[in-house]
Amino acid sequence: MIASREAQLRCYAALVKKWSPSINLVAASTLTDLWDRHILDSAQLADVAPEAPSWLDLGSGGGLPGLVLAILRPTMSVELLEADARKCAFLRTCSRELDLPNVRVTNMRIEQRIPATAEHISARALAPLERLVPYVARHLAPHGTAWLMKGEAWQNEVDSVRNDWRFTLNVHPSRTRPGAAILQLSDIRHA
Repeated sequence: MIASREAQLRCYAALVKKWSPSINLVAASTLTDLWDRHILDSAQLADVAPEAPSWLDLGSGGGLPGLVLAILRPTMSVELLEADARKCAFLRTCSRELDLPNVRVTNMRIEQRIPATAEHISARALAPLERLVPYVARHLAPHGTAWLMKGEAWQNEVDSVRNDWRFTLNVHPSRTRPGAAILQLSDIRHA
């Protein structure tokens, strides 16, 4: 068993660096800045989102932010939903080697999974809001919250979905990327 959460995060970072060249977990150009660009960026979600019994991470890829969140919140059940079987193998390896019994990896496309009714949903670098909001609406519990990590163009994405969707929006500025934000969406419904 790995002693501390920081040690788990460092072990996770080592696994990402080891596996990424063969299955492209993160862009090769960002591997040298993996800790700040990906790990700490994902970790800030644990500071703004309250703990919940059920958390669903959409399009988990290399485990960002879902696996990082599972490390930082070991009492919370986190499902990592990923369509790529190779990335699921990586996520399962991480779960086993980091001793994370709170993680469940589901190898399935988002639209094929039965509605999850998750209390919290996260996504990072998955899709524009235009495609992402319908996925979130499908899998979110009626009083649930989505935590969507977006880059500098987040306001344009929000504006682009306002004709089709209504939601309550709180914006949490990123502490790791100027102009980026964590979008907190609740009360999501068709316009």
